[in-house]
Amino acid sequence: MTTNPGPAVRSTVHGYPRIGPDRELKRAEESYWKGATTAAELEKVASDLRLDVYARLRAAGIDDIPSNTFSYYDQVLDTAVLFGLLPARFEDPTEAGDADGRLRRYFAAARGVQGAPPLEMTKWFDTNYHYLVPELSPDVRPRPVGDKPVVEFREALDAGHRTRPVLVGPLTFLLLSKAADDAPEGWSPIALLDDLVDAYASVLADLRAAGAEEVQLDEPILATDEGRAALGELERAYTRLGGLDDRPRILVSTYFGSIGADALRVLKESPVEAVGLDFVTDDEGIADLTAVSGLGSTRLVAGVIEGRNVWRADIPSAVATLGTLLALTDELTVSTSCSLLHVPIDLEAETSQAPELRAALAFAEQKTREVALLGRVLSEGGEGEYDIDATAPGAAFVDARVRARLEALGPDAYERPEDRGAPTDLPLTTTTIGSFPQTGELRRARAAHRRGELAEEEYKAILRSEIDRVIALQEDIGLDVLVHGEPERNDMVQYFAERLEGYATTDHGWVQSYGSRCVRPPILFGDVSRPAPMTVEWITYAQSRTAKPVKGMLTGPVTMLAWSFVRTDQPLGETARQVALALRDEVADLERAGIRHIQVDEAALRESLPLREERRREYLDWAVGSFRLATSGVSPSTTVHTHMCYSEFGLIVGGIEALDADVTSVEAARSRMELVEDLGRRGFKRGIGPGVYDIHSPRVPSVEEIEASLRLAVSHIDAGGLWVNPDCGLKTRGYEEAEQALRNMVEAARRVRADLG
Repeated sequence: MTTNPGPAVRSTVHGYPRIGPDRELKRAEESYWKGATTAAELEKVASDLRLDVYARLRAAGIDDIPSNTFSYYDQVLDTAVLFGLLPARFEDPTEAGDADGRLRRYFAAARGVQGAPPLEMTKWFDTNYHYLVPELSPDVRPRPVGDKPVVEFREALDAGHRTRPVLVGPLTFLLLSKAADDAPEGWSPIALLDDLVDAYASVLADLRAAGAEEVQLDEPILATDEGRAALGELERAYTRLGGLDDRPRILVSTYFGSIGADALRVLKESPVEAVGLDFVTDDEGIADLTAVSGLGSTRLVAGVIEGRNVWRADIPSAVATLGTLLALTDELTVSTSCSLLHVPIDLEAETSQAPELRAALAFAEQKTREVALLGRVLSEGGEGEYDIDATAPGAAFVDARVRARLEALGPDAYERPEDRGAPTDLPLTTTTIGSFPQTGELRRARAAHRRGELAEEEYKAILRSEIDRVIALQEDIGLDVLVHGEPERNDMVQYFAERLEGYATTDHGWVQSYGSRCVRPPILFGDVSRPAPMTVEWITYAQSRTAKPVKGMLTGPVTMLAWSFVRTDQPLGETARQVALALRDEVADLERAGIRHIQVDEAALRESLPLREERRREYLDWAVGSFRLATSGVSPSTTVHTHMCYSEFGLIVGGIEALDADVTSVEAARSRMELVEDLGRRGFKRGIGPGVYDIHSPRVPSVEEIEASLRLAVSHIDAGGLWVNPDCGLKTRGYEEAEQALRNMVEAARRVRADLG
């Protein structure tokens, strides 16, 4: 690859994974929560991780290094803390203002404490990362009360790195926030924009005084319809911030899609120095730039390296794109399309991948080198040292048998009969979502079995013993429809990926989902099929231990895609249909084995919804179609369940109905039953199981608290169609808290059921 030298082109990234190469942050946080380590010890781990990231980026050749991208839990929560915008319920008058007191209040907002439910948690745009939703009201006044961006800038500077501090932008922060329960009807957090911008101005001044030369304000909300409609607010915010006398240079960065020519024109005409655009997610960015006649003297930070998937870049194609962009701006910086928070840290840690697959992969460490390489090639010309022949998998991973089966399907493969029996004859049927606590003993046994240190039959005996325990506990608690507890599963996607052709899994490919929760997304590289049953042995064993019905538990096709790194050589809808066909075979085997309740979880249905309305119909068509393909083969007497969690569901109520599941369980505890109200207004006819307590918080809800949630649900939905369940699986909780919470849930259901007669 040869190019001629051009103008100086610098390199940067939007952010980098913060969990550490060996999940050091997870371990340190969980130790702190248990009281085993101090705040100072936790902060030392955090500082070491930040300094390691700066060193890695410098070693990779990145010119401009970001800071303040580290977070103990979530960057939106960090912003709320920075500007004094936490609800009063997290105030503790007895708490000291030292590091330990500040951390306890911070984690209380994220995880909740007894008497103070946590902030609502939902998905960060269309990713599997979660953020905490700020609760705002007219009587709050944003003001800088923290100094995290300055502290982390100085920390980096002391280590020899002059960084670019990154903050969530004011427009994104307010449009992602919600009105507090006590806010007047019709009031919106965007009304606080002017006050919040003044608070940002103060932080910018502090950063300038500390020596910061540039600050990045992230405005991904501009990739959504809501953000594109807020052009007046966008202009007002950045005219004010750009017009400050004493401030660093401002980079307004956007990602997760194009922002449209109108928003780009506002930013071009504002007094900010740089704009970041995503040229990976869709192909509209160059057209937007052309429509505004380029950026002129406003520097363009061009996101041309994919920040959310793990395939190596097509370097010649990226060079060609950058060559086009050089004609539309006077100054160019090469970057990732978004933060690398969404990918694993280093491919070098993986040694078990097939060579042909490994050659096509790039994790965060490799992507930083791709960015740096592009900067050098455009600045210096000459031969690039990157293997430009390595590309994403293609024809070698095609399975003609899978494609022939799909081609032979008729319309009846997507339809169930309308005349189906009621799932139960009991109002407020109690159940759980699926998993029970994963004990240390279970995890150690699974690891030993994987290493070959525990024989197959010994391992299976441990799993059967755990299923016995879970079934007996549920019967004692009094649940109506039971689950087997999923002791055999490490993760709701990885478990199935390990048993499906066309998937590969990693050993160390950890990615943060929220807080200390990390997952290893599998890699969907080829055509998908099911060589053998995946769950039947364990579900049927559980059913043999009880006279009560036991649900079969599967992960749906959309979620299998959303929580994996997916091939890009064919439409997502086609890949989803392949996964659905494999799941259809599993559903049929469960039904033949006598399982009459089968749950196909689509936790990611809402999170994968395109950010712009014009693209949603196509998505919902293939998403709903793939679910129906997976589930439509059952008899009318079999109950199909699905589950969704931690998203704003209002936009897809029609899609939820179109799934045609008999029972849909949803997160509703943190969002105060909002979806139930939406479904009630629409006259939803199928069963609905609104989560009545939040499993991501260690607090145990009282009977009265759950009862109040149930009574609110009954006010919107007929009790005959209501199911009672937690809002997600229980594997992250301990047995003691899970058992007490479930007993309280069953008692609350009994009370409400008694009042209904």
